[in-house]
Amino acid sequence: MATESANPVTMVVQPHVAQSIAAQGEIPEKFSSNDIKRWHQKMLFYLTTLNLARFLSEKAPVVSEGESDIQKRLSHDCRALWESLEKKYKIEDAGLKKFTVGKFLEFKMVDSKTVMNQVQEFQIILHDLHAEGMKLSESFQVVAMIKKLPPLWKDLKNYLKHKRKEMGLEDLIVRLRIEEDNRLSEMKSGKL
Repeated sequence: MATESANPVTMVVQPHVAQSIAAQGEIPEKFSSNDIKRWHQKMLFYLTTLNLARFLSEKAPVVSEGESDIQKRLSHDCRALWESLEKKYKIEDAGLKKFTVGKFLEFKMVDSKTVMNQVQEFQIILHDLHAEGMKLSESFQVVAMIKKLPPLWKDLKNYLKHKRKEMGLEDLIVRLRIEEDNRLSEMKSGKL
């Protein structure tokens, strides 16, 4: 009988211990003043899984006068701390935005590299712009990619610029891949 009463207690304790261990394994690293957006998302996800994210938007509880100094100190306004971190480090993100926009504006494809490798580089820059909260329409991205094609591709560039039907980004990339494959096969056969 004594062994039966001990089993239910261990059953109740074990899942709680397992959950706390699992939760500890997922704790985001300490904030090191680098990449606040990523840390912010990880922390928000972590707090949401623990059902604690609501404390970032709720007001801090009011501590009564009978409470100890420790309790008063522990009742900081989480939202105020969260917002102060955002204010301090979002300013640094403005510099990152400018850097990313600069990379986009200065990017030019060259004839010495394969076009598809350069298209991938350009897509990474577009992704970085999107990650910074700057959304560019697909038609703008298509026109920008056409404009940045290397000098030896000017015939295709002119053809694509004057095409009446609007082209999607994926369609353009497929077209560029086909064109590059054709150029490479012509070079191998000695026609170019």
